[in-house]
Amino acid sequence: MYLLAQRLTEWLREQVSERGARGYVVGLSGGIDSAVTAVLCKRACPDNVLGVIMPCYSNPLDAEDARLVARTFDIPFKEIVLDEPFALLVRLLTGEDYNVERKDLSIINIKPRLRMTTLYFYASRLQYLVAGTGNRSELTVGYFTKYGDGGVDLLPIGNLVKRQVYELAEYLGIPRRIIEKPPSAGLWAGQNDETEMGITYQELDEFILTGKADDRVREVVKRLATKNAHKKQMPVLPPF
Repeated sequence: MYLLAQRLTEWLREQVSERGARGYVVGLSGGIDSAVTAVLCKRACPDNVLGVIMPCYSNPLDAEDARLVARTFDIPFKEIVLDEPFALLVRLLTGEDYNVERKDLSIINIKPRLRMTTLYFYASRLQYLVAGTGNRSELTVGYFTKYGDGGVDLLPIGNLVKRQVYELAEYLGIPRRIIEKPPSAGLWAGQNDETEMGITYQELDEFILTGKADDRVREVVKRLATKNAHKKQMPVLPPF
């Protein structure tokens, strides 16, 4: 893991230089992916990194974990509560108040899109790049929000499957309670990545790395990858 951490850190330094930027802004969700990404950015640009914590009808424990990461690794951060703009936008679009019990993705996905708007505000102000937190496992099946957490400048851990992210987190010294918490996008109360995908990260990682999987896992991966392929494509142009 030492060599991997060093190579990613150096790559992040190179990206800042090549793109004429000054540093990195990272959304701190309280999860393992954002923690690892933020720490890598801190190592690459010790004096030019900003973490942004953006609760939006979120579990308060997630913001606590995000603050823990920031303070543990001395990452400057801002906390922007998005409850009010989210609720106002939902009311404007639907004519109804936000119902926390409804799992309507057309509404729920406004949350990560508001967060990305917030990150790009700070990125523009500071001349920073937005470092995304997606990993290879999520990217393979399209488990992210288009123009939300998928709308970033670069993906430092995008070549690492989930198990490798855990290994890197151990090496970097990410707090134990963050490593051990169930992975969740935090879009609604009690959300769990593996439950929503229908397969475990262990099954997905094994298939990505070795091609080995039972028929159920293969079918789920194929279905999700096909359904979400548009998320990884540039806007289509006419062929003439």
